[in-house]
Amino acid sequence: MKSASAKFIVLSSLLALATACSDAGGQGQAQGGPPAMPPSPVSFVETKAESLPITNELPGRVAPTRIAEVRPRVSGIIVERIFEQGSLVKAGDVLYRIDPAPFQVQVDSAKATLQRAEAGQVQARQTADRQRELRERRINSASQEDSAVSALAQADADVAAARASLAAAELNLQYSEVKAPIAGRIGRADITEGALVSSTDNLATIQQFDPVYVDFTQSSNALLSLKRAAEAGTVESMSPTEARVRIKLDDGSEYGSQGRFLFSEATVDQTTGQVTLRAEVPNPKSDLLPGMYVRVLIEQGIERNAITVPQQAVQRDAGGNAQVYLVGAENKAEILPIRTGRTVDERVVVTEGLKGGEKVIAEGFQKIRPGAPINPSPWNPDAPPQQGGTGQDQPENTASAK
Repeated sequence: MKSASAKFIVLSSLLALATACSDAGGQGQAQGGPPAMPPSPVSFVETKAESLPITNELPGRVAPTRIAEVRPRVSGIIVERIFEQGSLVKAGDVLYRIDPAPFQVQVDSAKATLQRAEAGQVQARQTADRQRELRERRINSASQEDSAVSALAQADADVAAARASLAAAELNLQYSEVKAPIAGRIGRADITEGALVSSTDNLATIQQFDPVYVDFTQSSNALLSLKRAAEAGTVESMSPTEARVRIKLDDGSEYGSQGRFLFSEATVDQTTGQVTLRAEVPNPKSDLLPGMYVRVLIEQGIERNAITVPQQAVQRDAGGNAQVYLVGAENKAEILPIRTGRTVDERVVVTEGLKGGEKVIAEGFQKIRPGAPINPSPWNPDAPPQQGGTGQDQPENTASAK
């Protein structure tokens, strides 16, 4: 019994000693604690108010500045086509020739009629002069003189009518050569040699597209909003002569020459609610063809005191509302809800929430939360993104892990 009691006392002492050592080690670990995480590095942009042009991108179509259908002015048989299809022609160039023989006959007949009328005029004038002399000598009667004067007047009228007929015949002879009414590029020939044509037939079409028109549309609500903003003073409207127009082609490239805005229609399309606008664009190399689809970039005003942030700085909550992270007091992250407007290049215009002077985090916000300590630095858009700055998981180095 004494031996068993001694063993129990020894075991109890060892257990108490082990418990004391365990408690001492736990208290020491609690007092030291794990090492604190360093502040997350972020990059920020400081907002400021600036003037931004209001540039809208609108759909448009290219149209020729002048277009003319080549039609004959006289009827006849086409004996020759002179122009080359698809070539450039000048105003007055001969395009077709109609058989001139019938018109030459009409000219000759009109000349003969004129000669006969002029001969009758000479005879009537001589008769009138003779009757006037006899009347002065009181040999003839007054009625005879009146008849001679009347015959002279009729002869004069016959000469005038014959001259008009000759002019009409000569004009028809000239019209036997169908000429280009305007300068431009002529299309395909719709009539071939040997065809009988009249004034209702379209022989070809000429289009002038240097410069060209670009017709584009914009909603009436957008135009009304611009007008109201200009009246409120937040937007400075631009006159049509100051509005610059740029053209973006269907492949996304920008056309080299700038155009000028001409006018906007005074009516709204009832089916679409759109207003048609027109610009004039130089086209020396004929890169813009009639009917081509383009995008029109037009500056319609200047927005004063606009606040912008990089697109990547704008976040969305679960409800889809826009928000940004700010560098707050004591270099801690703060979140701020905002309202966004249009996009300018790679920036977003903030309509509500920012006033200027705030430090908006543009990079590194993916690994922070509101109230977290951060290590801010100015954002350099040309510098490579920080580790994790794009919010995508970085691949692990499997070789080092092994």
